[in-house]
Amino acid sequence: MRFYPSRFAGAPRGHLPDVRIVITGASGNVGTALLRRLTGHEIVGICRRPPSAGPPYAGVRWVALDLADAGPDVLEPVLAGADAVVHLAWGFQPSHDIGYLGRLDVDGTRSVVRAAQAAGVPHLVHMSSLGAYSAGPKEPVDESWPTEGIESSPYSRHKAAAERILDEHERSHPGGTAVARMRPGLMVQRGIGSALLRYAVPPYVPAALLRHVPLLPLDRGLVVPLMHTADAADAVARVLQQRATGPFNLAADPPITRDVIAGVLGARAVHLPARALRGAAAAAWRLRLQPLDPGWLDLAFAVPLLDSTRARRELGWEPRVRADEALREVLAGMADRAATASPALRRRSARAELAAAARGHPIDTRRLP
Repeated sequence: MRFYPSRFAGAPRGHLPDVRIVITGASGNVGTALLRRLTGHEIVGICRRPPSAGPPYAGVRWVALDLADAGPDVLEPVLAGADAVVHLAWGFQPSHDIGYLGRLDVDGTRSVVRAAQAAGVPHLVHMSSLGAYSAGPKEPVDESWPTEGIESSPYSRHKAAAERILDEHERSHPGGTAVARMRPGLMVQRGIGSALLRYAVPPYVPAALLRHVPLLPLDRGLVVPLMHTADAADAVARVLQQRATGPFNLAADPPITRDVIAGVLGARAVHLPARALRGAAAAAWRLRLQPLDPGWLDLAFAVPLLDSTRARRELGWEPRVRADEALREVLAGMADRAATASPALRRRSARAELAAAARGHPIDTRRLP
């Protein structure tokens, strides 16, 4: 296998020359933030429904592909000649179609890795997640913590499976495509407000109610790492600049607890045991009354917090936005049904969602057009 000469060669450490970068899932949450961060470079964006126009999507060469259906042979010509590939594409819905999500998340990751190796791409940056980690104490852990996931969470199982694909690639191709693995906490920004409403809030619940939440019934033991998506994009850019490899935890302070959420909402926190909350969420999900599978609750209560020392030390990375401020921003975005020009982050229409549900096609039982 001959690798294409990298335009990174000879560049000063920390400087990103004019390069060709392929980004899967470039129209989503992290992709949108990364496009804002990576200016002045040749960007090829892969997604299922390319944005039509407008910043930050203008100037990107878009390739319409569904990674659930596109194998390495389809991807290889798209990746050929790239200096780096950033793999962001991941599926969250339809939550009842685990087969489709597995093809997109796991098989799609395998296809990207194989195509990158076959095309001679020097550097692959994979967006992993705190969800890849095994259950642990609610205290910060470094990148050596096991990545076996949370079995009851499809999202977590798939993130762990993607880590095994990368492990196998590195064992089989020690001189091949070098891999960096980003393991961030929950990543949020204002522009994903409508997308989060579609993924997590039933259409019969008005978004504006988020401004008037009197009580927050939630287990007092909840604590999760969270960060602004722009800070995650900055870490990815630094990895590209430094041709860094290996895993990097990413999180901002403070960790998000039940009481932090209540404070941001202006609500009174009420203890609701996690088991009771999960039971209610699972029943509502099975009845298709709400779109969020209960595995997300299992993940939130099981995963440890993240120690980001390596990213700070080796990348010179520091989050600019506090986690509670990022939470405040995204909750305001949800209340305002904030959106972007990307179809993946389009403005929510509760009327359209209710009409689809009336036809027997709620968001969590079908692939959106």
